[in-house]
Amino acid sequence: MPSQETAPKKSVLKPVRGTHDILPAENRRHRIVVETARRVAAHYGYAEMSMPIFEFTEVFQRTLGDTSDIVTKEMYTFADRSGDSLTLRPEGTAGVARAFLSNGLAQDLPLKVFCQGPMFRYERPQKGRLRQFHQIDVELLGVAEVLGDVEVIALGADVLDSLGLKDKVTLELNTLGDQESRYAYRTTLVDYLGDHESKLSSDSRTRLTRNPLRILDSKDEGDRAIIANAPSIADSLNDASRRTFEKLCAGLQAAGIDYRLNPHLVRGLDYYCHTAFEFTTEALGAQGTVLAGGRYDGLIEKMGGAPTPGTGWAAGVERLAMLIEAPPEAPRPIAVIPVGEEQDVQALAVTLRLRRAGFTVELGYSGKVGKRMKRANKLNACVAVVLGSEEAARQAAMVRDMESGEQVEVPLESLEAHLARHR
Repeated sequence: MPSQETAPKKSVLKPVRGTHDILPAENRRHRIVVETARRVAAHYGYAEMSMPIFEFTEVFQRTLGDTSDIVTKEMYTFADRSGDSLTLRPEGTAGVARAFLSNGLAQDLPLKVFCQGPMFRYERPQKGRLRQFHQIDVELLGVAEVLGDVEVIALGADVLDSLGLKDKVTLELNTLGDQESRYAYRTTLVDYLGDHESKLSSDSRTRLTRNPLRILDSKDEGDRAIIANAPSIADSLNDASRRTFEKLCAGLQAAGIDYRLNPHLVRGLDYYCHTAFEFTTEALGAQGTVLAGGRYDGLIEKMGGAPTPGTGWAAGVERLAMLIEAPPEAPRPIAVIPVGEEQDVQALAVTLRLRRAGFTVELGYSGKVGKRMKRANKLNACVAVVLGSEEAARQAAMVRDMESGEQVEVPLESLEAHLARHR
């Protein structure tokens, strides 16, 4: 007897490395984070805005700098069919700045914007860090005063507080000073790091001449040991920058926001100035930063616009979702169960009517009554509305309490009132 050839087994399709499916339970956590941030931002007068997920690559090259890890190692860049170089957005601020210029929003200053959505970076996947991740983002354009920085920090603190994370995070604060102060610090820092150049990582040696402040962000252990004794930017601040930082600290104290000074907290790009801050936690291991931001007065000008002050922050939804308390389970549904095919149409009508009245309802689609009741149990239904031929003749339904097993016949016209406690 000839052997039958077996069909080749198809491999199971998997998600791309660094991405994952956000299943319902996790999605409830994400939704709480985003909706909480949206609500708090609205209380502060920040309107929601959405930008494209991909932009011309130049949008990010101009803003993030050719020496940044994001541009050199992490961006998802591709040519479209017309040959244009496009990039999946690795962060949100550049898109807001581009939208500000593209849509002529200078007449709307001060502009207060809330954004949320997916970002993309080619990084080594680990807990709290994915290649497709999600952020909430707040930007304030057109306010040069320190009050603007205090406001966005307070907004971030209120979001974290509303998520129940006040006692799990610490605000770390630093100043970058103005351009004069940064130039003075750069010179001092290069002199210090130059004496240790042979011990720096290869990435840091490259940055030493192009963007030395970024070395302070290095995660290399050898670099960290050298950085620990690096001069502080506080020693390079001019009087104006010092006064600005004192106003910021006084504003945070007036707002009742505690902070810890971190002299090594910097932003490596030239358009950043003065305020730099991060809310950090020890509850997530190495991925300790959950919300970070600062002032970027030179960004709009770098993108071709008129000088426009700006300040803001971004926070990772995945990291915040891991920190919050488990949200309540989805509401228990009401199960509508037709006894036979003759009641299918009536069951559909009853289901839609209850849903439109505000109830969560699952329809028993097919199978005998026993099978449909098993599905209702699996869905953790609180009540089953059973529609049989005899009840249909009386324009009624049998309503069964799935906990006690008690059941009662209820006229269809009174169904909503009878089920009101399950709405």
